[in-house]
Amino acid sequence: MSFAIVLAALIFLMLAAYRGYSVILIAPIAALAAVMVGDPSAVAPVFSGVFMKKMVAFLELYFPVFMLGAIFGKAIELSGFAESIVATAIRFFGRGRANLIIVSVCALLTYGGVSVFVVVFAVYPFAAELYRQGNIPKRLMPGAIALGAFSFTMDSLPGTPQIQNIIPTTFFNTTSWAAPVLGVLGSLFLVSIGLTYLEWRRRVAAKNGEGYGSGHLNEPQPTEGRHLPSPWLAVAPLLVVGIANFWLTREIPQWYGEMHSVNLPGLAKPVETKIAGLTAVWAVEGALLLGILVVLVTAFAAVKRRFAEGSRAAVGGAMLASMNTASEYGFGGVVAALPGFLLIRDALHSVPDPLLNAAVSVSTLAGITGSASGGMSIALAAMSDNLIAAAQAAHIPLEVLHRVVAMASGGMDTLPHNGAVITLLAVTGLTHRQAYKDIFAITIIKTLAALFVIAIFYLTGLV
Repeated sequence: MSFAIVLAALIFLMLAAYRGYSVILIAPIAALAAVMVGDPSAVAPVFSGVFMKKMVAFLELYFPVFMLGAIFGKAIELSGFAESIVATAIRFFGRGRANLIIVSVCALLTYGGVSVFVVVFAVYPFAAELYRQGNIPKRLMPGAIALGAFSFTMDSLPGTPQIQNIIPTTFFNTTSWAAPVLGVLGSLFLVSIGLTYLEWRRRVAAKNGEGYGSGHLNEPQPTEGRHLPSPWLAVAPLLVVGIANFWLTREIPQWYGEMHSVNLPGLAKPVETKIAGLTAVWAVEGALLLGILVVLVTAFAAVKRRFAEGSRAAVGGAMLASMNTASEYGFGGVVAALPGFLLIRDALHSVPDPLLNAAVSVSTLAGITGSASGGMSIALAAMSDNLIAAAQAAHIPLEVLHRVVAMASGGMDTLPHNGAVITLLAVTGLTHRQAYKDIFAITIIKTLAALFVIAIFYLTGLV
C-alpha cells in the first residue's frame, strides 16, 4: 500500500506535467495528498517543515545561477551574437551539413553558459532557414537541437556551467570539472553516435523524396541580409565564461580556505560558510557575471534599447524555471520521507554496483519527474549519503560519481512530459507525433552514454 501511494503521487505529477499543468502548483498537491492518505494530521507540518524548507534551500543555492544564465542568454540574443555564430557555422561547414551545424551551434551556446531553453529560441529561426534551403524535413530538426543542447554540453563535458553539472558539486564537494577524461569520452560517444543517427534519418528521408514540407506552424522569417557582428566578437563572451569558470574554480578555495567567517555589526553571530560545497556555484555565478559585462561592453549599442525589456523577460523565465525545479525538489523531500519511498530506495539498492545504482536511480527519477535537475535533486536529497558511502567503500572517486550522476540525469529525463521537450516542439511548431521519435532516439543514446562512461572507468581506471 505504501509503495502504491508513492507511485500514485509520481504518476499524478507526471501526467499533470504532460497535460501542461504548472509543476509549482501540482508538486505540493501530489506530495501532500500522499501524506494525507497515511496521516492527515501531518499535512500542515510536512508542508512547512519539509516541502517549503527543501524548496527554499534549492532556491537559495541555485536561483542566482538560473537568473544569471537567463540574462546572459538574453544578452547574447539581443546583441546578435547568436545569429552571427550560426551564420559563421553555415559558411564554415556548408549548408549541406545542417545537422552538424545545428548541433555545433547549440553545443557552443550551451557550453558557453546559455540556458538550454534560451538556445532553443535563439537557434530555431536559423535552423529553420537552413533546413528549408537544404530541403531537409523540418520534423528532423528537434532531434538535432536536442543533441546539441540537451545532451553532452548539458552535463557530460567537464566545466559546463549548466545546472545539471552544478547540482552534484554541493552533494559530493566536487567541482564542475569533475572526471574530465570520462566526460570528454562520454561526449565523443554521444556526438558520434548521435550525428550518425541524424544523418541516417536525413538520408532515408532524401531517398524517399521527402523535403522540408509545407504548411508548418510558427515559421520564422528568413534571416539573411542583416548586418551581423564579427564572429570573433560573438564568441568572446562564451570564451570568457568558460575561462573564468575554470579560473574561479581553482582560485576561490585559495581565497577563502575551507571555512570562511564574517562578523557584521548588525548580526547576532558570525556568518560561517563551508567553501567546498559552494565553490562550483560561486565560480559559475562569477563567470556568468563577467560574460554579461563583456556583452554589454562590446555590443552596448545593439543591446541598450531592448535590454530593460529583455532582462525582465529573462528574469521572469529564470524564476519560473527555478521555481519549477525547486517545487520538484520539495516534492522529492516529502516523498523521500514516506514509507513507500524506502521500498523504492531498497529496490534500487539491489543494484550492487555503486555507479550503476547511481545511474539507474537518478535516471529513473529524472524520467518520472520529466526533469534532469529535478530528478537528480530528488535522488541526491534522498540517497547521496548512501551513494557516497558505497563509492568510498568501493574506492571509486567522488569525481566519477559526480560525472555518472550528471550524465544519468540527462538521459531519460527527456520523456514526453519534459518541459524542455514541450518548449522545443512548441517553438518549432511541431507535435510529439511528428518529431518526438528522434528526440527519444537521442534520449536512448544519452542513457547509453552514462553506461559507456561506467564501463570505461572500470576497464581503464580513467578519471
